[in-house]
Amino acid sequence: MSIPTGFDELIHPATRLSVVALLAATEWAEFAFVRDSLSLSDSALSKQLHTLEEAGYVEIHKEGGGRKRRTRVRLTDRGRTAFEGHVAALRAIVEGAASPPPGPAQPGARPGAAAR
Repeated sequence: MSIPTGFDELIHPATRLSVVALLAATEWAEFAFVRDSLSLSDSALSKQLHTLEEAGYVEIHKEGGGRKRRTRVRLTDRGRTAFEGHVAALRAIVEGAASPPPGPAQPGARPGAAAR
C-alpha cells in the first residue's frame, strides 16, 4: 500500500500529533494548558513546539516578563492545512485496511491451503 497524499511525517509522531490536534480545536492556547492537557513536561512541550514552529506549523507568542511571562500558541494556516491533510491520509489508510481488495487471499489463510 502506498502512503496517501497528505500524510505528514512531521506531524505523525504521537506527541506532535496530540499537540496539533489540541491546537486545531482552538484559536490560541496557553502553554500551560497544552502541557497539562497532554501530561508533558515543559521541556518536552517546548521541544515539540520548536520543531513545529520551524516548519511554520505553529506560532508562539510570549507576553510579559519574569514570573508573569505568558506563552500562547496557535496553529498557523499552514499547520491547520497540514493537520487536515494528515487526518485525511490517516482515514484513507484506515478505510483501505477495513475494506481489502477482493481476491483469493483471505486474512489468516495459508498459501495453497484448500477451503473446507
